[in-house]
Amino acid sequence: MKLRDLFKSKKNKKDKWNQMDISVDAVHIPSNVSDALDNVKKTMGNSTDIITRKFKTGKKGWIEFGVVYTDGLADKNFVQDFIIEPLMTDLRLTELDTETLNQTNLFEVLKDFNVPGGDMKVISDLKSLYSHMLSGDTVIVVGGCSKGFAVSTRGWEMRGLEEPSSQTVVRGPKEGFTETLRINTSLIRRRIKNTNLWVETLAVGEQTQTDVALLYIKGIANDKIIEEVKNRIDKINIDAILESGYIEELIQDETYTIFPTMHNTERPDAACGALLEGRIIIMVDGTPFVLMVPALFIEFFQSSEDYYQRADISTLLRILRFICLFLALLTPSAYIAVTTFHQEMLPTRLLISLAAQREGVPFPAIVEAVMMEITFEILREAGVRMPRAVGPAISIVGALVLGQAAVEAGIVSASMVIIVALTAIASFVNPTFNMGIAIRILRFGFMFLAATFGLFGIIIGLIIMVAHLASLRSFGVPYLSPMAPFITSEQKDVIFRIPLWGMFSRPRLISQQNRIRERSSRPLPPKKNH
Repeated sequence: MKLRDLFKSKKNKKDKWNQMDISVDAVHIPSNVSDALDNVKKTMGNSTDIITRKFKTGKKGWIEFGVVYTDGLADKNFVQDFIIEPLMTDLRLTELDTETLNQTNLFEVLKDFNVPGGDMKVISDLKSLYSHMLSGDTVIVVGGCSKGFAVSTRGWEMRGLEEPSSQTVVRGPKEGFTETLRINTSLIRRRIKNTNLWVETLAVGEQTQTDVALLYIKGIANDKIIEEVKNRIDKINIDAILESGYIEELIQDETYTIFPTMHNTERPDAACGALLEGRIIIMVDGTPFVLMVPALFIEFFQSSEDYYQRADISTLLRILRFICLFLALLTPSAYIAVTTFHQEMLPTRLLISLAAQREGVPFPAIVEAVMMEITFEILREAGVRMPRAVGPAISIVGALVLGQAAVEAGIVSASMVIIVALTAIASFVNPTFNMGIAIRILRFGFMFLAATFGLFGIIIGLIIMVAHLASLRSFGVPYLSPMAPFITSEQKDVIFRIPLWGMFSRPRLISQQNRIRERSSRPLPPKKNH
């Protein structure tokens, strides 16, 4: 997608954000309470988890109410103690009669004085009624009025805050996002106490009506990128959104690439860091993984812990990750190329040792490597799917037993087992799972190029890979920036990380409105008096 296409102004586009109802016929709530409750029961197929109550109050019981909520999503004690009981016993209601108040004014009295609950909304159509009811709210319908109230009573069971399982750190916060949207937004609010942090919500999915929240800092994030993200999500027409991966696949820039163009995390501190750089966070109710856009290639090799350790330590760890990137990507292919085409590059003693090991092996190096790599991938996948108590044990024992048995049987050489083991260990250094998958896929391609053309094939593969990376965009931002295009002022947080007091500007291609962070002078120790 070209930048000029991304930043074209979008005119005559209906703003759906912060609205829960999309493209729905406004069917008013029946003014008769019995008809309204019967409509709910019929529409929901008399589902046993839909609770309906009808009662009367006022002098001679002339005021009729209906209460509807979903068992398991709403807090039943809150509904009974703070909604049903006050409406039945409040003196301001029980003393009302038709001589002092008509049905029209009754609704205003209830709205202003008698309906409890911190978050209360007036609803007038059945679509809103079902949307709130199935979201955990309690709906109150009033006899004689074609409107009602939706009171926030959400109280379902939820998982507590736990340490992220996919992105662990030695030093740093130990809490991660959960499957509840409002808890996730509160984790961001707790860290960024800024009035410019805006949260906009939209329901996506015709059947699931899943809440999707967009978070950004107004004045730092690029308004054109914000609008582009909104437009792409608005165009989603799908039955269900069950995880943030649905959103990622539907709105990403490039479909035919193995490289991820959207970053995900379950760490609130990583999400806050992205917001402060001008990025946009996409949260999906029901998953602890949030999306961060735009995403750059360099970010997938950076960790939150890089900013909690000293600058020199963080720089060393980043360099180590890039070394492991090349080891995980090119070690098997380099071994195949050297042992098959370029034996003259090896020292004589090493060449004799390798030749002695391969003397009884019936397969060429490429077949050895493919067999061992596929075997290791099977063991890795089995370790992930097995129960946690036995998964790591199976992976380790399986690798050791199979590797030793394969060498003793003469199927593979001992040197190939070492190469595959080194490759596997290097691949685990990558802090992001989705980029690690891309490296694992590319590894097989480089192996076949090395078996066909030797080192020249590896060079050709690298040129094609870099050219493909340079062609990618993430919401209009070049994927390889700030390395391609090379931006000198932004090299302070790429491979090398300078101290925090020196990083006073935000990425130029991401945040174009407020590029300067708050400048802070470095506190210096007092001078020594001699």
